[in-house]
Order: sequence, then C-alpha cells, then structure tokens
Amino acid sequence: MTTNITPCIWLDGTAQAAADLYLSLFPNAKRTSTVHYPTDAAALGPNAHMAGQVLMEEVELDGNPFTLLNGGPQFPQTEAVCFQIMCADQAEVDHYWNGFTANGGAESQCGWCKDPFGVSWQVIPAASTS
Repeated sequence: MTTNITPCIWLDGTAQAAADLYLSLFPNAKRTSTVHYPTDAAALGPNAHMAGQVLMEEVELDGNPFTLLNGGPQFPQTEAVCFQIMCADQAEVDHYWNGFTANGGAESQCGWCKDPFGVSWQVIPAASTS
C-alpha cells in the first residue's frame, strides 16, 4: 500500500501569487493544476465575490506535491506548522532565505522565516543536519 501525503496550505486569496513565488524559488518545480471557482456568482452564495477567481493551485516542489487553497480569512497561518528545507550550502540557504523574506516576508530565529503569505519555513544549512 502506498500512501501519498500532500500538504494543503490555506491562504486568503493569494494562492496564485504563492505558487508563483514557490515555483521561482525551487528547482525542478512545476504547476500541476489550477482550479477556479465557478463563474456563476449566484451559485456561490456568500462567496459570490470569488466567482471565476483561483480556488486552488497544485504545485510540485522538487518532487513534493503541495496544494495551495484560497480558503479565505478564517484560518490564518501560524508558526505551529512550518516546512523544512535541508540546504547543501550557504548559497542555497541564502537563496531560500532571501526569497522568502523579500517583499513582505519576515525573519525569525533558529533558521525560521515567513514568506510574504505568512507561511513559515525553516531553512537548515547542511552543518546543522549532521
């Protein structure tokens, strides 16, 4: 039996921008699917303002699947969950760190930072993993 686990990151209208950032940072990354809300606003009820907009982006980052969901403001990001990136050298650490913290991201401690969408990442240099 094979079980595939795909993290789903809940975002508030920024799934497409988050996908674009992640695709620009990770080598061997690709967008595998984009799903839009239906265009019939009446059928969406209280979410009528989302008609035709991106509901979900599915991406693959170095072989790891991720779903980015435009779910709304109900569940903001927290540091309780982060994604770890094991880096081979300082250049790779700098690549990810600078990419995540630019344009509204934030630095934290112990290798943690937030991207501009509030998602927490732990960028770990090789020396820390031995």
